[in-house]
Amino acid sequence: MAKTPGYKAVDMFQRAADGEIDFLWIMATNPAVSLPASATVRRALERCEYVVVSDCTTATETARYADLLLPAMPWGEKDGTVTNSERMISRQRAFRSPRGAARADWEVVTDVAARLGFSSAFPYRKPADIFREHSALSGYENEGGRIFNISDFAEITDQQYDELRPARWPTRLSDDRPFSAGEFPTPSGKARMVAVRPELPQLAADPDEQADLPRLTLNTGRFRDQWHT
Repeated sequence: MAKTPGYKAVDMFQRAADGEIDFLWIMATNPAVSLPASATVRRALERCEYVVVSDCTTATETARYADLLLPAMPWGEKDGTVTNSERMISRQRAFRSPRGAARADWEVVTDVAARLGFSSAFPYRKPADIFREHSALSGYENEGGRIFNISDFAEITDQQYDELRPARWPTRLSDDRPFSAGEFPTPSGKARMVAVRPELPQLAADPDEQADLPRLTLNTGRFRDQWHT
């Protein structure tokens, strides 16, 4: 386990562009388009000594920079869980078998770990194994200091995992909503608020001139039917 936090995505690609990172493995994302400072990202991908891309399609801007392109499963072939923005965990069940040489990301990572000599730390045989470990870690040394806690699922059976119904975390046996007691997981117990002064768009003083201005819609990757790239 790493003892210190790793680089965030933007910082990581900056370090790669600066020549500090020689290997990148990109899974299920298209940073050449979706990250800010795309010119820096492309420079990083060009400069990086070896780039692996795992994706379900070859037609991405990032895949063009891959030294090795691994076939991944699209969402309809994946088995696991999905957590939405209201903390609801739902089972994701595949509705068709994988096509061609496509494999689950976790299987590929597990195989690579074994070849590197870390098989004892990656003993997974199915998604349920990973979910149980993830659930147990959420409760490790967690005496209320971290809101995320799904350790109730740490001992579920394979059948219970297969039949898992949607559940909202934290899953401790309580009806309380997060922050309902007015306490937050900070040293002071208080919420940390950041006051900002919004910069409104500059509008033409003359309403007639405003009507003639072109309208621009900025897609930040959050429309329902257009997510990232």
